[in-house]
Amino acid sequence: MALYEHVFLARQDLSSQQVDALVETYKGVIEANGGSIGRVENWGLKSLTYRINKNRKAYYTLMDITAPAAAIQEMERQMGLSEDVLRFMTVRVEKHEEGVSAMMQKREERSERGGDRFGDRPRFGDRDRGDRGDRGDRPPRGDRDDRGPRRPREQAEGGAQ
Repeated sequence: MALYEHVFLARQDLSSQQVDALVETYKGVIEANGGSIGRVENWGLKSLTYRINKNRKAYYTLMDITAPAAAIQEMERQMGLSEDVLRFMTVRVEKHEEGVSAMMQKREERSERGGDRFGDRPRFGDRDRGDRGDRGDRPPRGDRDDRGPRRPREQAEGGAQ
């Protein structure tokens, strides 16, 4: 049997017990079709990047599944019919991860193992203003008012006043 990681997003107005009931429902579908569920992680209520069906937040849940393809197809079919499930994604993997997923690790643990995207590079807005170095042969700009008095557009274009 193949190994899968499955993540689904449930509506924000559900309770935690209703999300757990959804997990149990889909666990029953997988087991009825000859598969099994390993680890189940509830990542909790998180903000969405963009609204989905008027929802700004969703409950995220990860499931490790060992099942035949027919079981996955049936579970996905039922999720597509459910109004409580906003989105879902199933990915086939070579082996299931040991321990907790990256979403459940603390931020400090992720940065210790090299999970900081920016490294030592300064982020936008964090840099000091002297990062451009010497301007070289360019003369200083000086006062910006040295261009002369401003004239109305008609005079500048040579039109009549």
